[in-house]
Amino acid sequence: MAGRKRIVYLLGAGATEAEISNIYPTWSTDGILQSKQSLTLSSVSKRVCDAAHGERWFKDWESSKVISDIELFISLIKNNRVDTTRTVKKLQELFERDICSRLSATRLKKFYLHKALFELHKLTEDREELVSIISLNYDNVLDDAYRKVNFVEPNYSLSPDDHKGKPFLLKLHGGFSLLDPKNGKSIPIIPPGTNKNYLELPYNFIWGRALDSLIGCNILRVIGCSMSVNDLGLLDLLFKAHLARETPFEIQLIMSKESGESIRDRYGFFPDIKIIFEIEEPPIKVPLVGKIIDGNAFKTWLQARQMPC
Repeated sequence: MAGRKRIVYLLGAGATEAEISNIYPTWSTDGILQSKQSLTLSSVSKRVCDAAHGERWFKDWESSKVISDIELFISLIKNNRVDTTRTVKKLQELFERDICSRLSATRLKKFYLHKALFELHKLTEDREELVSIISLNYDNVLDDAYRKVNFVEPNYSLSPDDHKGKPFLLKLHGGFSLLDPKNGKSIPIIPPGTNKNYLELPYNFIWGRALDSLIGCNILRVIGCSMSVNDLGLLDLLFKAHLARETPFEIQLIMSKESGESIRDRYGFFPDIKIIFEIEEPPIKVPLVGKIIDGNAFKTWLQARQMPC
């Protein structure tokens, strides 16, 4: 359809976190609940390192204080070749166990924000074309939502043979349960760390498809992603896409005002960044969101677009 906006999403841990907070009414005021259930890098890192203390393989780090950035810690161990294989492998195992333990089947059944996102695009396909969703998450919350709304398997772009014609679900770091559709075997994830390698199969295809999507989009909507300086590969991807275009795409930050302003301050070289209170829905020339409800920007934005949440 002529005149449709081409939309790409970038999802981080905060998108899954929004699902969890949505089923806990006291989430925004209960610090203990958040520290136990949150999937932000800081919370996961602290729990992983707490679990590692007391283990024999972690004895060299027993004197360490609270570690809130497990990605940086793992990278430093690997780069300095300090007991690399055992310590890093064990930390990665704890990392996966921590995330998966907070996404039980019972809890997943209560999630609906990701499903509402796909339902939204069915209702707005005359105005918007969903090109792809780039996800940094290892969980399968997005995958399951896609299947339940569209009744087909996601197009992960794991090879150059993957066809266009439906949105790409691009898991930039892989997924704990991601399988190769050709042989049913598990695809190794790109593990936590600041130096992520996108050159190996199938991640070179995924990264390339993400770049093509961004080059051809009008709007990038960022949900629950801090765009951390730890993830240079992601920042490089966005920067390359801008360089390849004649005009920049609009970046809409669907997150708290503070987080959005922090990203805009850090990455001023992306010229068209809008925080959540500046996002408009044409032809109406007023912002969609005036106040974030219950601290949940994802849910608030969906409601503002008249989705039943």
